[in-house]
Amino acid sequence: MHRFLTRKGLLLSLLSVVVCGLFATACRHDDFNGRWIASGDTLANGEQLKMLLELKQNGSELSGTFKSPGFSLPVNGTAQGTHVTLFVAKHPDRPFLQADLVNGNLQGMRGRHTFNATPAGPNDDLPTVAYIAPPAIQPVPWNGLAKTPPMGWNSWNLFADKVDDATVRTMADAMVSSGMRDAGYVYINIDDTWEGVRDAQGNIQSNHKFPDMKALADYVHSKGLKLGIYSSPGPRTCAGYPGSYGHEEQDAKTLAAWGIDYLKYDWCSASTVYQEKDLQAVYQKMGAALRATGRPIVFSLCEYGLGNVGSWGPQVSGNLWRTTGDIRDAWSSMIGNIEEQVPTAQYAGPGHWNDPDMLEIGNGHMTDDEYRTHMSLWALTAAPLLAGNDLRSMSEATKSILMNHEVLAVDQDTLGKQASPVKNGTMETWVKPLADGGVAVGVVNLGGAAATATIAQTDLPLHGTVKKARNLWTHADVKFANGSYSAEIPSHATLLLKVSTR
Repeated sequence: MHRFLTRKGLLLSLLSVVVCGLFATACRHDDFNGRWIASGDTLANGEQLKMLLELKQNGSELSGTFKSPGFSLPVNGTAQGTHVTLFVAKHPDRPFLQADLVNGNLQGMRGRHTFNATPAGPNDDLPTVAYIAPPAIQPVPWNGLAKTPPMGWNSWNLFADKVDDATVRTMADAMVSSGMRDAGYVYINIDDTWEGVRDAQGNIQSNHKFPDMKALADYVHSKGLKLGIYSSPGPRTCAGYPGSYGHEEQDAKTLAAWGIDYLKYDWCSASTVYQEKDLQAVYQKMGAALRATGRPIVFSLCEYGLGNVGSWGPQVSGNLWRTTGDIRDAWSSMIGNIEEQVPTAQYAGPGHWNDPDMLEIGNGHMTDDEYRTHMSLWALTAAPLLAGNDLRSMSEATKSILMNHEVLAVDQDTLGKQASPVKNGTMETWVKPLADGGVAVGVVNLGGAAATATIAQTDLPLHGTVKKARNLWTHADVKFANGSYSAEIPSHATLLLKVSTR
């Protein structure tokens, strides 16, 4: 959920490293060693966040940890004169924080947020919580939900912390008026920043942006839709709001009483309390709590692919689980996320789905061909389809991508098999078995120029001769000649066919 600085900032940082490498005597590094304390945003529930940056310096090289109430991240980077650039280990191509030493303070930007840190005193630290041991491993029965991948909309990609009751209602209205609901999109999911504080009895309250969550759920339900919400097994959510740590059963009952239908459960600050080996037990606690309410609530595990989640996700009554880090509206991010699906294919099936994160279709930073590839690959891999765009102002191209009924049928196929690549290279071929005995075939042009692709029947797991083949984006039948079909595919576009011997 964290946004980073621009490519321009990265280039400037790299340039300074090169210059100092060539002219080492001209480059002096201020001392950034130690602990730095900073004030963060004021949350919608009125709380003021604190952040702690711990740095060790060796010449121009920096390493350390960035801590907030919602997460703890290892960082590394460089010091050049009065300037520091830090990266998160998982994203070495995107600066996490850039700042300068000004009058003894660190001043700069952390993503889109201003950053102003002072040297921390011996008593400056973030609040700690008492350790609660995770439960013993005990399988939680499947809740019977998500027999096909969930479809809906999530607030984070577009609105982040600006989501509120009025926005959710207008999105529900647009889900209906645009035809999205009738195409199968039914979940309206509120991501982080809805949380308020706990009352005297420990019950979680929504903040001023959501004055009556039960009334909002009733409104969404009146549209023939379902309402989803967000929490974390840690003390804090990623944005720093109260998590469900120590309140799992209580929060599950609250969500059920409100009429919630879907819970995204984000690891976040649980990493400051638990180890990766505890993932299953920690998620099991909420899975059991949701089942105990008696309300059908889809359980979405957001643990970024940690801990071989597919091997235990079904045992905690998980319906879907993240296999990747957060997606961005960029070709490289989208392709990177889908490639991480490849080792997980064995775990996908009715009720239990691998999740490469939300859709970015319509958010404006990829081409329509790239968005069609995005949709094709999510459909081929039986991924949950959670739109992240503005449903109120979709272009015709965006609508045609999100509501292509033939492509949606591939994603929602009842066999529930995830596609696997059968050919790798610049032209990558994915094949997905379908319930009717046919297959869906996607050929992705990863290269920078148009190229011709050939699909040979011998590469497909079919018995008999191809009798029908259909291009799912043009809605036109095509013919296999002499056991193969060829077509030119533009750069970053995908040829998506349904092929059958019947």
